[in-house]
Amino acid sequence: MADQVGFAGQLYPEHMVEVTQKGFKSLINNRPDFEGGNDQPTSAQLEEAARNVGIDYVFQPVVAGQISQLDVEAFARHYNELPKPILMFCRTGNRSSNLYQLAKQMDLLDD
Repeated sequence: MADQVGFAGQLYPEHMVEVTQKGFKSLINNRPDFEGGNDQPTSAQLEEAARNVGIDYVFQPVVAGQISQLDVEAFARHYNELPKPILMFCRTGNRSSNLYQLAKQMDLLDD
C-alpha cells in the first residue's frame, strides 16, 4: 500500500466497519457485478454499506485483462477527487493495483 491507496480482494458489506477502522475514507470497486456469480455482493449493496459508515464509494467496473486507456483516465479522475486514503478492490486486488500503477506511470495522479 502506498500512503494514499490500498488494494484488496472482494469486500462484503460486513467489512465496511473494518475499512473505516483502518482509516480509509473512500472505496473504489473495480469488480463488475456478478463476475463471481450470485454470491458476490452487488455494487448497490456495497455502496449502501459504505455510505452508512461514512465512506465515499465509486463503482468503476473493469474487466480483467482488458484495462483500457479510458479506464485508467477515469480511475485517475476518481483518485484525484476522492478523499484519501482510498481502498480499491476487485476479485484479488490485482486489477485495482494495475489501474493504479498504469495511472502512476502515465503521470495522471496528483500525489
